[in-house]
Amino acid sequence: MNQAAVSNYGCETEKLSLAELRAGARGKVISIAGGDFLRKRLSAMGIYEGREVLKVSSAAGGTAVVEAAGCQLALGRRICEHITVLSSPCEILLTGNPNVGKSVVFSRLTGIGALSSNYPGTTVEFLRGPARLGGERCLITDVPGAYSLETTCKAEEVACAMINGCENAVIIHVIDATSLERNLFFALEILALKRPAIVLLNKWDLAKMRGVFIEPKILSELLGVPCVPFVAVTGEGLPELERRLAAAMRGQLPPPGPVPDGPDEKWKLIGEISRKAQRIVHHHPSLAEKIAELAIHPAAGLALALGILAAAFYFVRLAGEGLINAALDPLFMRVYFPLLKTLEPEQWNFAAKFLFGGPAGPLDSFGLLTTGVYIALVTVFAYVLAFYAALGFLEDTGYIPRLAVLLDAALHKIGLHGYASVPVLLGLGCKVPGILAARVLESRREKIIALSLTLLAAPCMPQSAMIIAILAPRGFIYVLYVFGALALTGALAGYFLHRMLKGSAPELFVEIPPWQWPRLSPFALKLRLRIKSYLFDAVPMIMAGVALVALADGAGITALLARIFQKPASLLLGLPGDMAPALLLGFLRKDASIALLKTYTLTSGQLVVASVFLAGYLPCLASLTMLSNEVGVKDTVKVVAFNLATATLAASLLNLIRVLF
Repeated sequence: MNQAAVSNYGCETEKLSLAELRAGARGKVISIAGGDFLRKRLSAMGIYEGREVLKVSSAAGGTAVVEAAGCQLALGRRICEHITVLSSPCEILLTGNPNVGKSVVFSRLTGIGALSSNYPGTTVEFLRGPARLGGERCLITDVPGAYSLETTCKAEEVACAMINGCENAVIIHVIDATSLERNLFFALEILALKRPAIVLLNKWDLAKMRGVFIEPKILSELLGVPCVPFVAVTGEGLPELERRLAAAMRGQLPPPGPVPDGPDEKWKLIGEISRKAQRIVHHHPSLAEKIAELAIHPAAGLALALGILAAAFYFVRLAGEGLINAALDPLFMRVYFPLLKTLEPEQWNFAAKFLFGGPAGPLDSFGLLTTGVYIALVTVFAYVLAFYAALGFLEDTGYIPRLAVLLDAALHKIGLHGYASVPVLLGLGCKVPGILAARVLESRREKIIALSLTLLAAPCMPQSAMIIAILAPRGFIYVLYVFGALALTGALAGYFLHRMLKGSAPELFVEIPPWQWPRLSPFALKLRLRIKSYLFDAVPMIMAGVALVALADGAGITALLARIFQKPASLLLGLPGDMAPALLLGFLRKDASIALLKTYTLTSGQLVVASVFLAGYLPCLASLTMLSNEVGVKDTVKVVAFNLATATLAASLLNLIRVLF
């Protein structure tokens, strides 16, 4: 079969013969072979290039009944083979509010055969994957979560475009059965489109546990579409869903019932539907519900947040360091690096230095196959994996929105809302996922402020560990000086950016989902997709950055910069002039540059100044490449220049205080 993928607002079509088109599917005629006589004869009957036809049925021997121009024709198999059509069979859209479990439903239906993509022109991601349901091959798209077709954010714009762009798709609208009334508003908007639709009552088991009982038959009668109870994590309800989908693919679903136009009328109808189709039985609050209430309490919530974040960062450090020391570093040093050494040339020309760096260790120079691989797949990857695991756990419990509520008031003072805490918190583990997490922010202004603070005032986990290791023996007060100075610098820098950049601080508008314990299947799916995104999106950017630095190093630019920075390092920061190479090393690996501070004879005050400067002056190579990929070269230059100036000013003031006091 001749197939070609064609993009149409996110839908994929197939090019195939009319003989191969399944019964009940529509196709657009794109070519007719077999000579002029056949083309003219078919054209006279309403079948011509550009015409949409419906294949009603296929009989024994290959004869097909086709509907075109309001009449039905019987065409023999050979004639059907001469007609080529474009068809998008079994296109299914998963729609619904955020946090209703669409991604888990998607995983259940596709078997995690998923492709994570960005919608063209945006950084909003969606999932697409193949499945076989109701005996037919399907292509399922997990549309970004939305609350309404009246768009208020980028995710809803993408969702609306995808829904409107796939007019022939069957819609599976996923509803959280624990929150029927809230979910019905968007459901009514979907049903008002008069498209083939099935309502999936997900989290059916949780609803019953919480005393929420829904009558699917009554709800189906009131909405005019099939309503299927479903438990995505176990597959309960899948046979009934497949039966309903098979009917939808044959065009046998009834049209949705009438839907009122105005929002007030919709909510009135929703109230009537809820009273007739839902029964709520009182139950005592569970442990999870008590924790959920505690998590948003101003005082107790803050104490809980400190405990949870401390535990999360301890896990990230423990898991990241353990993965590096026990697996990734030994694998690199004992297997990959010795194998690479056998390929090294006898004479070190420019090409050899570009690829291998030099005869020394993998981090002593800028080799693409040594330094590039070590940074991307050892140093950064370990902490990315650990932090994504911690983040996924907190997301699945529903804690992240509650943390956003607690931090919203403080972040508002620097021009951000509570959800901007996510990139900064991620940056405390590793800057790369922190930069990627800034995609949740809507405006360019928000992203610039959040990314500047992430790179300036949130030292990554290896940096923090090295700062503590160097300064703690001299007194833990010096560790507090470093982190206190970074926090103060970040707050003042954020306030300055808030005043300088045009625009206002956005208001927090986010749903707080029910607190629940994570399930292994959706947790593993989310972690797998994020790691896949890192490997295919971030790693090539990191390698490209290493390649550029290797070229600059080979051209003598790195040595020139080291000579230029000798006097500023001495005059402004009060550090020895011969430390300039160590300061530049922070661009490659910040924890290594901080570790080199031990090789110099420095006072405790000088160590504090150097640590503050190294933590915020420049992003590491991996962060710089990801920053450029996310916000563009122009904004990257602005962020880096601002952070360099701010870190230099902060470290210079600390040095002045050190000298005076």
